[in-house]
Amino acid sequence: MRLVVTGRDGQVVRSLVERAHAHTEFEVIALGRPELDLAKPETIAPALAIARPDLVVSAAAYTAVDHAEDEPDLAFAVNGAGAGHVAEAAAGLGVPVIHLSTDYVFDGSGEGAYSEDDEPAPRNVYGASKLAGEQAVAKANPRHLILRTAWVYSPFGRNFVKTMLKLAADRDEIAVVADQWGNPTSALDIADALLHSAAMLRGNKGFASFGVYHLAGTGETNWSGFARHILDTSQAFGGPYARVRDIATVDYPTKAQRPRNSRLATQKFATAFGWVAPGWRESTEEVERCLLRPA
Repeated sequence: MRLVVTGRDGQVVRSLVERAHAHTEFEVIALGRPELDLAKPETIAPALAIARPDLVVSAAAYTAVDHAEDEPDLAFAVNGAGAGHVAEAAAGLGVPVIHLSTDYVFDGSGEGAYSEDDEPAPRNVYGASKLAGEQAVAKANPRHLILRTAWVYSPFGRNFVKTMLKLAADRDEIAVVADQWGNPTSALDIADALLHSAAMLRGNKGFASFGVYHLAGTGETNWSGFARHILDTSQAFGGPYARVRDIATVDYPTKAQRPRNSRLATQKFATAFGWVAPGWRESTEEVERCLLRPA
C-alpha cells in the first residue's frame, strides 16, 4: 500500500517514514517543496498524480503559532486552502485522505476533555487556519479522516522535549507554565496510528466511519509536569537535568494566545479503530531513549 504524505521534514512525516520500516506492506513517499507546495495550489494535484497514492496523509502545515499572528494570509493559504487542495486532489485520484489537525481549534475554556462533538472556537490565527483546513478537507473529499492531535514531540525537528533537554544542559532551573493542561503526544505513536488506520481502510473497502477524530497520548498533565518527567527521565538516562519552577501563563507572554485546556477525548477513535495510544510517560521515555541513548 502506497502512502503519500505531504511534507518532508515535519515530525509526523519523519516518524511515519521511521515506523514504516517495520511494515513491509507499506511504501511511504514524502512529498514536499518545491514539487508540492501548499502555498502554490498548482503544484499539488500534479505531484500527487505522479506519486500514485493508495492513500494520502495530509501532514504538511504552517506550524509557527506566534508568527501566524503576523502572517495570517500565509497561514490560511497553507493550512486552510492548501489542505483543501490536497484533499481535492486525493478525491480526484479516487483515494481517501487522512488530515492532521490540532487541539488549537478549541479555545480551552472547557473544564473536561474535548470531544469531537464540542464546538470549535479557536483563539489564535493558527487554530483558525487549521479549522479552515478541516472544513476545506471535509468539503473536498467525503472519504476523509481528520485527526486532531496535541502537544506533539518526537526525536525529530523542534519540540518541547528537545527544548527542555537543551535548556537543561545550560542552566540549573527552568521556568515552565503550570496552568495549561493537555495530552503530550509522541509523533511515533501518531505514525503507528496512521499505519493502523491505513491498514483498516485497505482491508475494509466499505468503510463508512469517515469524519473527525481525536488522536492524542493517553493521560494528561500540565507543561511543568511534562517538563519534570522529561528531565527526571533524562537524569535516569545519564542526560542533562534541571529543576522545574512553576509559573503562570501571564508570566510567559506569547503573541498567540494558548488554550488553557487542550485535553482531547479519544474514545471515538479507540472504538472505531481499536487503537489506543500508550501512556504519555512511556512514550516520552521512548523518545528520550532515542535522543540520549543512540544505537
